[in-house]
Amino acid sequence: MGSTVERTDEHVREYLIYRGFTNTLKHLDSEIKADKEKGFRVDKIIDQLQQFVQSFDLFGLKEYWLYLDRRLFCRLEDVYKSTVNKLRTSLYRYYVINTIQKGNLEKTQEFFQKQALELQSQAEWRDWFILPFIPAPEQNPAFSPYFSRQWADTFLVSLHNFLSVLFQFPPQPVLLSFDAEVQKMTILTEENEQLRQQLFALQTESRDQRDGDEMVHHKLPAYVQNMDRLGDTELTFNKLPVLLSLNSISSMCCLQTPERKVESLEVEPPSELPSEPPESSAAAEGGGLSAEQPFIKLSQEEYGEHHSSIMHCRVDCSGRRVASLDVDGVIKVWSFNPIMQTKATIMSKSPLLSLEWATKPDRLLLLGSGVGTVRLYDTDAKKNLYEMNIDETHPRILSLACSPSGSSFVCSAAALSRSGNVSGQLLLWDTKTVKQQVLQFSLEPEPVAINCTAFNHNGNLLVTGAADGMIRLFDMQRYESAMSWRAHDGEVYSVEFSYDENTVFSIGEDGKFIQWNIHRCGVKQSDQILPQDATGPFVLSGYSGYKQVQVPRGRLFAFDSEGQHVLTCSSSGGLIYRLTNGEPALDRVLSLGGHKAPVVTVDWCSAVDCGTCLTASMDGKIKLSTLLAQKS
Repeated sequence: MGSTVERTDEHVREYLIYRGFTNTLKHLDSEIKADKEKGFRVDKIIDQLQQFVQSFDLFGLKEYWLYLDRRLFCRLEDVYKSTVNKLRTSLYRYYVINTIQKGNLEKTQEFFQKQALELQSQAEWRDWFILPFIPAPEQNPAFSPYFSRQWADTFLVSLHNFLSVLFQFPPQPVLLSFDAEVQKMTILTEENEQLRQQLFALQTESRDQRDGDEMVHHKLPAYVQNMDRLGDTELTFNKLPVLLSLNSISSMCCLQTPERKVESLEVEPPSELPSEPPESSAAAEGGGLSAEQPFIKLSQEEYGEHHSSIMHCRVDCSGRRVASLDVDGVIKVWSFNPIMQTKATIMSKSPLLSLEWATKPDRLLLLGSGVGTVRLYDTDAKKNLYEMNIDETHPRILSLACSPSGSSFVCSAAALSRSGNVSGQLLLWDTKTVKQQVLQFSLEPEPVAINCTAFNHNGNLLVTGAADGMIRLFDMQRYESAMSWRAHDGEVYSVEFSYDENTVFSIGEDGKFIQWNIHRCGVKQSDQILPQDATGPFVLSGYSGYKQVQVPRGRLFAFDSEGQHVLTCSSSGGLIYRLTNGEPALDRVLSLGGHKAPVVTVDWCSAVDCGTCLTASMDGKIKLSTLLAQKS
């Protein structure tokens, strides 16, 4: 019950923040802090009782037990009253024995003096009044069992079990029942997912046996699951994967709406089967199919509601919504399953420089400006919840990263000057209290602008890339720098953890894509030079000598779900490479294409075998390429 109460408290806090009831929230926090029932956490109640015993606080022990009696024990039936009395007697004996074991005979005598009127008429205490006057009570046959560790442990376990059962006795309010229903629905959803996968696997196995003697030129992988990006339905509570046949995929690829352009994959059967398989390199260049190619591009769609160059384009952690920001300060929040639809449009008076989805709850969006503020925006309610003033001396919010736990986020703030090494600072904010933590991360050898930030899967590590070419790795449990090294000649534009989190990857101003070993400071595991259109600065040329130059702001590379392939920018669309362990470090496998302007930021939303690649360009167009992974 304790965990249920904690989750419900979080829901209530979230609601109060949503409604703006900050005073009520403060009172709630103070009440919870002073809660004697400890949120129905039995372990915390036992700890409180033991604290009173260990500190010889007889008055506090009696008051706390009386509170539990008034609040809980008095509601029990008469048959349980004897059990409550036995537990209270054992608690007092536990206190007395502790005073003797600690050699505090003054507290032992104090107990019998203050409790004499209450206990002298009780038969179970009649022989205990001589206890302070016995030279070695632990050797006395009448009292020696109470000095054993076994008796103390048995008492504490009995009290713990009694309270645990007791907290299940009173009727629960509707809010707690709602949490139980949510947990039940989650379990049912997971079971449904497993059954769907088993069913599809059996259907696929049956089809393979039936078609085993047939020769197929382009064969899709035998096991396909979680293809919810291609479904034609969407549940409002929990999205369930939709299983599609090849015919339904083909029919979807032909679907077009006025705001949604789809380039379908067309594969015509050859007139005669080739005697030799096609070259894998040629297939990769043309985006075609081959036995060695890891992905099939099923479709490519376009989102075209931006009218200027894109700076950031990110999918939320649930994979249901996308937030995109252009250089005019317009943010679009939109979904692409089952149809492409704009959910919210945000217009900003001040320039915006950074964007990040919150992890819990995932409907919240963090927006960093060029005037020293970070906004917390609710995409469901379509309103600002908070606007945080970061630092007037460092007004440019270059990067935001939310911890996977959702409890905090880091914010990189930089000064206005663009000449030489720009001063900056890295700050930690609490997303629940919306307050800055006291600490400020040390950026040695001197304060510098941090361009990019990324957490590992549990939020214990934070990696940053800075304008001085340094990569810094922070221990978020100690809030201090674990290591730092010079990574690039020039600025670090983008940095991410690898799939196994033993290395980090970075792209810098020098055009290099480098893999670093975080267990050996500054040691490269691979080094690859990328084309300029993959690393920036990005250039868009037009008529009459018109030229637009954009410095990298968003993510320049993204990994698939298994961390074996990486998506990068290019002048005509996204490029997918396979990560190798040798030379070269990257092996090009697929060109997504589809763009007429340079791609400036990418993201990869991966399911198990099917994922969506997002590529955003300088003409305001965003392409969604749906891929199907071929399993060997």
